[in-house]
Amino acid sequence: MTKRPNLIGFGSIAVDDLVYISHFPRQGTKMQVDNLLRHGGGLAGTALVAAARLGANPSYFGVLGDDALSNFTIKAFQSENVKTDLCIKKIGAKPFHSIILVVRPNGERTILYTREGYTLPSKEDLAPEKFEGCEMIFIDSTAHPIFEHVCRIAHTLGIPILADIEHTTNLPHQSVLDTIQYWICNIEIARQFTGKTTPVDILRSLETTHRKASAITAGENGCWFKENNKPVHFLPAYPVDAMDTTGCGDVFHGAFAAAILRDSTIPDAIMQAAAAAAMKATQPGGRKGIPNLDHLLAFITNRKQITPKKIS
Repeated sequence: MTKRPNLIGFGSIAVDDLVYISHFPRQGTKMQVDNLLRHGGGLAGTALVAAARLGANPSYFGVLGDDALSNFTIKAFQSENVKTDLCIKKIGAKPFHSIILVVRPNGERTILYTREGYTLPSKEDLAPEKFEGCEMIFIDSTAHPIFEHVCRIAHTLGIPILADIEHTTNLPHQSVLDTIQYWICNIEIARQFTGKTTPVDILRSLETTHRKASAITAGENGCWFKENNKPVHFLPAYPVDAMDTTGCGDVFHGAFAAAILRDSTIPDAIMQAAAAAAMKATQPGGRKGIPNLDHLLAFITNRKQITPKKIS
């Protein structure tokens, strides 16, 4: 009997064509690139791959077609033990297609993308029985047309939601957002969403009755997190020689999900998420550097000096 997924993901999947360059080109100039690579990507896609490598049993719930980009996506998922049984096939549907300019040596990137063909499941596709055995739902803000419906199903079935909010437009009503148990986003989006400036004020404003934990990330400047009714903590970034930061935020979400599904505490889950994102940054593309669980835990053990500090 096939094991039911314990993590179901909704949102963007992408085929990323990475273009490695020594510097960002001036307008109207021509330059030779250092390397060209194709990888799977996307907020949901990379988060699910990270969760799978770290022991979760994830499935992507989306819509794909029969084109080259869709076939590449399905094969990439299958190679990473991300289930696609819940995927709906529709002619003309495609993943996002991204061209990512990665500047060496610091790994900073500029993403150019098209969402032509990107299709979400309909509300009618989201039958409650398809969530049987699920212990967590991941959803990102590209799934905004079904975001509220997914949240309501999860709330009815008692399934916690981990949200990745990358923009502040087209979001569901605040009352729906307040039911999200785990909220992780970067500090700039958090400032836009809350209207607050400091990490402490942001995290306090994100706290709701249903919220179990919130976290805001700032790359090499570390991250801040808060459990419900507990102080704000700061975790410094794990120092690494960053080559490519593509997908680091997505890996953070996936590693956090996998840790929570293994019954880790919130501080331990945040440490694992931050460490996994740092390890990913040492390799090209959004997925190549994602560690397995043994390598992740060894990385953390060898850096015991990096621990969360209470700041409020």
